[in-house]
Amino acid sequence: MLEEAAAPGPAGAIPPAEHLLTIDRLCKTYQTRDGGRIEALRDINLAIGTEEFVAVVGPSGCGKSTLLKILAGIERRTSGSIRLAGRPLDGPTRELGIVFQTPVLLAWRTVLNNLMLPVEVQHRDRASHLAKAQALLALTGLDGFADRYPFELSGGMQQRVSICRALVHDPSFLLMDEPFGALDAMTRETMNLELLRIWKESRKTAILVTHSIPEAVFLADRVVAMSPRPGRIAEIIPIDLPRPRTLAMFTSEAFGRHVGHIRELFGTSGRLDG
Repeated sequence: MLEEAAAPGPAGAIPPAEHLLTIDRLCKTYQTRDGGRIEALRDINLAIGTEEFVAVVGPSGCGKSTLLKILAGIERRTSGSIRLAGRPLDGPTRELGIVFQTPVLLAWRTVLNNLMLPVEVQHRDRASHLAKAQALLALTGLDGFADRYPFELSGGMQQRVSICRALVHDPSFLLMDEPFGALDAMTRETMNLELLRIWKESRKTAILVTHSIPEAVFLADRVVAMSPRPGRIAEIIPIDLPRPRTLAMFTSEAFGRHVGHIRELFGTSGRLDG
């Protein structure tokens, strides 16, 4: 809970002055067609610091993606409050960049023009953002693919374009909803390393929703474990692995300890991917 996470002393806490995002008693209830109610989220309390990387894990249907949609302004919360940089967050904002489960690239637009889409939608000056776009392509190893079309790219390359697109308008916060779930295991590991490199270079605050406990532990400063519906925060686990992270850490004792602890939170029912 926020009161626990923000109070002085406990592991995983962040001093209030460094909070970029504060979620307080957030609840979401859906109305069904037959007049019933489905409680998706209950009393979500979380404070996230500037340049922090937070991963959210939990069983299917626990409200992880719903939480991200509320933060992105796609869904409306039922109750509670959200503050971004001290200001109420009540809908879509240019301060957020979003990476979806699939790249969602437009087939008729080149890589560069797909990347520049937020600039056009937000009516920003194209010329002043072009250098930023080209720098992002270079950062992700795509500088030779600006004029290619999505069908000419691998799945991992397409997802790199989607990450660049989320960053091109220079948001302060990056939201990612299972961005590598459709990739094979080897490509997923490569993209994990790529994401950490991009995050380090861009210095954005990030929230990642994932079903993979090892992925969450590998990427994050803290892992937020959510309960089955109605989704609540079961525990916030600080990850004390050093940075920069390397794939060799997957076999380390500390890594295994974190993964084992989070798995224990969900019992042995196998409701989370390994």
